[in-house]
Amino acid sequence: QVRLVESGGGLVQAGGSLRLSCGASGRTFTLNAMGWFRQAPGKEREFVAAINRSGSRTLYPDSVKGRFTISRDNAKNTVYLQMNSLKFEDTAVYYCAGDPSPLVTTEASRYGYWGQGTQVTVSS
Repeated sequence: QVRLVESGGGLVQAGGSLRLSCGASGRTFTLNAMGWFRQAPGKEREFVAAINRSGSRTLYPDSVKGRFTISRDNAKNTVYLQMNSLKFEDTAVYYCAGDPSPLVTTEASRYGYWGQGTQVTVSS
């Protein structure tokens, strides 16, 4: 009933920037809480950013705070992740997630819908 599709991933040099997009379509309800997660090979999926419906509340882990910014354009049914000052350790598959709950959360299990993921590779 809901499809999330990420785009914008690719190869970027350390110190560079990249913007990921997550488009939602075919949904039967309004997605309220939205988030980004990432997973590197051999590692657990980790929280990257989250945002509520209005955009008034955002959450970030210390590892990306000050470098990454999550935003959304509800008229376009799109969520963005602006990534600046990229580091090698940011290399991972990035996933977009959403849920009808109004509660913004860092917990992956609280999100009911997920995208297919997009690869971000940071090189020297």
